[in-house]
Amino acid sequence: MFAIFIYVNDKKILDDQTNRIISLQKRLDELETEDDHINTVASDEFYDFSLKRNEPAMTYFENSGFDAAEIERKVQDVLIDMNRSSENNKMVPFEGMNGPMRINKVKLLNHKWLIANFTDGEHWGEILLNYYVTNDGNVEFEPLNAFLYPTE
Repeated sequence: MFAIFIYVNDKKILDDQTNRIISLQKRLDELETEDDHINTVASDEFYDFSLKRNEPAMTYFENSGFDAAEIERKVQDVLIDMNRSSENNKMVPFEGMNGPMRINKVKLLNHKWLIANFTDGEHWGEILLNYYVTNDGNVEFEPLNAFLYPTE
């Protein structure tokens, strides 16, 4: 009789634990799905600030007779080409302390603004620029603001 009691009691405990595991697994699956959704939304919002995903900005270039993808490449190339081996990039308003300041990465936000990061190899910063594409396809820049990260 005692053996039956132990068996029934252990079975009840095992069933309760199994149900709890199933419940926790369902909750984990729900949270993982929710996390995936949040990451997707955050990623989509980040990419909204991109020339490639900004339909009005692309239309602006197309209406001016330019291909937006070509303009993006050209703007990036012109800005990177301003890097010199012994001089700062003239768009960077800070003097390099460990060599010349060079622009590394450029992201066009829309048809008028871009953000770029720069470094001298030790110090890093970011710059916000207006850019203009003239009727003959040349690119002109106007610095708006820049930030140099503090070093420790």
